[in-house]
Amino acid sequence: MIIRKFIYPLVIGCMAYSAHAQEAADAVEPETAAETGAGQVSPAVQAALDAKAAGQPVEADTWMVAAANPLAVEAGARVLEAGGSAADAMVAVQAVLGLVEPQSSGLGGGAFLVWYDAASGEVTTLDGRETAPLAATPTLFQDENGEPLAFFDAVVGGRSVGTPGTPALMEEAHRRWGRADWAGLFDDAIRLADEGFEVSPRLASMVAGGEERLSRFAPTRDYFFPGGQAIAEGDTLINAAYADTLRTIAALGSEAFYTGPIAEDIVKTVRTAPGNPGVLAPIDLAIYQVRERPAVCVEYRDHDVCGMGPPSSGALTVGQTLGMLNSYDLAALGADSAEALRLIGDASRLAFADRGRYMADSDFVPMPTQGLVDPDYLSGRAELLSGDDALPEVAPGEPEFDHALNWADDQSIEFPSTSHISIVDAEGNALSMTTTIENGFGSRLMVRGFLLNNELTDFSFRTHADGVPIANRLEPGKRPRSSMSPTIVLRDGEPVLVVGSPGGSRIIGYVTKTIIAHLDWGLDVQQAVDLPHFVNRFGTYDLEQGTPAAEQQAALEGLGFQVNIRALTSGLHAISIGEDGLRGGADPRREGIALGQ
Repeated sequence: MIIRKFIYPLVIGCMAYSAHAQEAADAVEPETAAETGAGQVSPAVQAALDAKAAGQPVEADTWMVAAANPLAVEAGARVLEAGGSAADAMVAVQAVLGLVEPQSSGLGGGAFLVWYDAASGEVTTLDGRETAPLAATPTLFQDENGEPLAFFDAVVGGRSVGTPGTPALMEEAHRRWGRADWAGLFDDAIRLADEGFEVSPRLASMVAGGEERLSRFAPTRDYFFPGGQAIAEGDTLINAAYADTLRTIAALGSEAFYTGPIAEDIVKTVRTAPGNPGVLAPIDLAIYQVRERPAVCVEYRDHDVCGMGPPSSGALTVGQTLGMLNSYDLAALGADSAEALRLIGDASRLAFADRGRYMADSDFVPMPTQGLVDPDYLSGRAELLSGDDALPEVAPGEPEFDHALNWADDQSIEFPSTSHISIVDAEGNALSMTTTIENGFGSRLMVRGFLLNNELTDFSFRTHADGVPIANRLEPGKRPRSSMSPTIVLRDGEPVLVVGSPGGSRIIGYVTKTIIAHLDWGLDVQQAVDLPHFVNRFGTYDLEQGTPAAEQQAALEGLGFQVNIRALTSGLHAISIGEDGLRGGADPRREGIALGQ
């Protein structure tokens, strides 16, 4: 049901960006920034919007939450204000994000969570990544001739859907660290779904840009194109089916998602998807488990940078990049130095070379996890940066390996439609969670008011290269490699920065840049988030268009880099923690805010 309105009540942007094609993976990236709206908002939200527009952090003494949509942030803030924990607030935030930002995350997706426990001082990471169905084969995304399918031929429909992990992760985090009543954490999301929420500029623009694929399946088409007309900015959109799903989960827990009528509808939707059915089965949902993984921590500038290990490549690749830069004085070079960008860009390239060769689900393939971040190994790799020009080429290194196995380089594509949540509660607990359904609108399949992921396309479509197996190939029950990089930075065992971002494989560069900006260049958390992007993954140096970073093009080309000026639409949400309190930063490239008290 949709009710037309003409005013969108949240002022949500101070910078405008447009996307331009680069690689095949970028050509269809639906990453446009929000337009500025008008209308009435609460004083707290307005203050947060004003601070973001002015490039200033939001300040607080007790608690803070930063996420991708003001309605979701307000839901989390109400939980924290009532004495709830960061885990409680996350449940409320995620439930609302799945409604108001369905293209990015939701019940049909997966997430990684990093938790700092104030009482014990321990860092815990939880893996809520999707899993491949047991009936999936390594050649699922190949045609009859053994050639990889075109990306969107694989994505749109049931073939790409993995077993969702987000509902189980929400409940597991609440079970471990929650204080509030589980059922009450869904109140805001249920109310907004029943009464309607105003369609944001970002959601409206992405629906308009994705009509061809969104219209292939009747439930999705009817929701986003009621009466044949795309939902528009300022419309009030009601999602009664989502409200009913949340009521069921609120009353019965996540088990009601993984068994019973909801699970049956998910499986039916996947297996009967017109033109591209999948192989998800009831058993895949019934046996799904969240896994606790060892945190990956790397020392950088007397800090410990901690995040999610395999199947995420995030903490390893962020950590490798920073570890290689430890011996270089980035602070003296400064943020506007082409030499600093050379070092960061080539360190990132070296880390991505290792990522492509070694990183995958360590439950299925032996991985040199400790070897990849060993200080001696990183020091050796850092010596490659000691020249004056861009590295002509990079290759994977040879970290110490627990098992003598040979892997081929990965060939998977990872698309940037994801969301990030950063929270610090009154007890000092900190949560960093990156959550996704992979491509914008996932598989485009909607069931019971939420979209299903296309996460299986994060696997390599090829199984081997020149007869050598690829670590990130698809296997039954396996979790696809991810670049999501939820991060908590600690000093002397205490958290000082909680950060993460969406953005596909560029997440790694966005998070790395923000950490360097804060620790090396002394920028406050909002300035660090605002700082223009410079990302080098595979050789081409991406510089953010319309910003001072683009002015480095000539200097970097003179150093031997190929440079591309393009939109780099991150969605960073960060909280710094210091003796003077909490400071929150929200990315001006998207609609989010930080709120605190």
